[in-house]
Amino acid sequence: MSSSNSQAHLPVSLLSDAQWSALHQAIAPLSGAQLTWVSGYLAGLAQAQQPLAAPAAQAVTSAKLTILYGSQTGNAKGVASEYKAMAEAAGLTVELLNMADYKSKRLKDETHLVIVVSTHGEGEAPDDAAELHEFLASKKAPKLPQLKYAVLGLGDSSYEFFCQTAKDFDQRLAALGASRLAERVDCDVDYDADVSSWTNRVTELLKEELASAGQGQVVAMPGVNLAVAQASHYSKKNPFAAELLAAQKITGRDSVKDIRHIEISLEDSGLQYQPGDALGVWFTNDPALVDELLGLLELNGDAEVSVGDERLPLRKALLEKFELTQSYPSFAKGYAELTHNAQLLQLSEDKGALRDYLASHQIVDIVKAYPGKVSEEQLASLLRAMTPRLYSIASSQSEVEDEVHLTVALVEYQKDGQLRQGGASGFLAGRVEEGQQVRIFVESNDNFKLPADTNTPVIMVGPGTGIAPFRAFMQEREAQEAQGNNWLFFGNPNFTQDFLYQVEWQRWVKEGLLNKISLAFSRDQADKIYVQHRLLEQGKEVFEWLQQGAHFYVCGDANHMAKDVHNALLTIISEHGGKTAEQAEEYLNDLRKSKRYQRDVY
Repeated sequence: MSSSNSQAHLPVSLLSDAQWSALHQAIAPLSGAQLTWVSGYLAGLAQAQQPLAAPAAQAVTSAKLTILYGSQTGNAKGVASEYKAMAEAAGLTVELLNMADYKSKRLKDETHLVIVVSTHGEGEAPDDAAELHEFLASKKAPKLPQLKYAVLGLGDSSYEFFCQTAKDFDQRLAALGASRLAERVDCDVDYDADVSSWTNRVTELLKEELASAGQGQVVAMPGVNLAVAQASHYSKKNPFAAELLAAQKITGRDSVKDIRHIEISLEDSGLQYQPGDALGVWFTNDPALVDELLGLLELNGDAEVSVGDERLPLRKALLEKFELTQSYPSFAKGYAELTHNAQLLQLSEDKGALRDYLASHQIVDIVKAYPGKVSEEQLASLLRAMTPRLYSIASSQSEVEDEVHLTVALVEYQKDGQLRQGGASGFLAGRVEEGQQVRIFVESNDNFKLPADTNTPVIMVGPGTGIAPFRAFMQEREAQEAQGNNWLFFGNPNFTQDFLYQVEWQRWVKEGLLNKISLAFSRDQADKIYVQHRLLEQGKEVFEWLQQGAHFYVCGDANHMAKDVHNALLTIISEHGGKTAEQAEEYLNDLRKSKRYQRDVY
């Protein structure tokens, strides 16, 4: 081996082939956050084995930074985990915690706190942040004059209560006497640039703060390149190019819904997932939609435009980089101002009316309804970056091994004589063919997991595509030979057209794995029956299961179904538990705090 070659492979040459192979196998299934932890742990071991005279490699400080995250879909957790790695690489002593695992009484002892939190539903805190959010708003919250903090919010400006939970935390901490290290930043769905700017600024401030607090110098940790470790793992920023194995329609010919069963290969990826996790899917926009938009605006698709730090032909950027199927207020307002369209400007000033309008109009529909002239560069500046779609995983690796399955409803409708489809659902249902590649990543969901004790009973409520994670749950319970009872509540329009995975559910019933199944097919009778009605009908037994320690899961529509199920559950607890409305709320809150009431709603 030549000396130059030896230098090029120095990190590998320090290990034997057997050691390198063992290390590679050990780290292959780890998440980005786990890789970060392991890298810090190994660096600590190496430091402990250095001679006493060796210079210190980490911070000489007794002060500590606590990072808390509240996350519904995993974005806030991902941002917080990446920030922990960044802060540790800068030499800070850091503890990262999910808000659900944080003891609120610790707040009075914190000196430096970073909060990363998303907003769920109509301005609600994510499930794992609900308890801390409630505590801070209560009379029990202590005065916090010693605390310095910074808050980062993740949200979607298309919604009325944009980043409301972050605003709540920020305002409440300030009211309790804490001091802001930096102003809160409210991030929209394309948050990378804002997060980067904020984290850089906060890190510099914290380095000064913590060095001062510890009477020592904060020194960046050498020897471990966290950025390289992160980049080697498949993630949202580094997706795996997987093969599409199947995309099969599983609703009947006469169904009002078009739902597809999607199978994707994970072969050679090393990707691991657990029942309850989600799969992130990157997609490309429909070429026909892109060409329609270019035609309406009379723009040159070959003209180069700025996309972040890149220069790309406009048509390529519209296909691969920009969000076109989900409309957002910033586009409507910016387009109205550039085109001086009085009608659209007037609509933009009414936030409620604008939200209602955008919900049923894609970007091309806005341009079609309000014609105007913008340049190629102006159009690019108005559009926000494409974001991947997250789908609840419908399989267990205990059953399907190197595959991952999804249950995807095709969003499709007519708008002024033109067919409109959802970006990712249209891509998966038709624009990508079997054998072609789909860019994916796994998004873990710690807030939606089967009980560790396989003897624990579970109740699953999943109408429509909400059935997906419960198919995964049953595959896992079967592999575990779990003894706990299982009860499914499922609903859809028609029994003959829309009973998703019917053969599988019937087999599980026949084999005794699924102990009870309660079905609600809303259009099979004069009066519409939904899952919440079936819950109320079975209320006595539902409460008995809860009293026996059952975990209760809900997956599906957040706007209506999840609220109706929540209210039905309160009614059941009140009526069959002999409790007042306030006591029923407290009972349900206790279930949530103990992770026995978990929701994956969207």
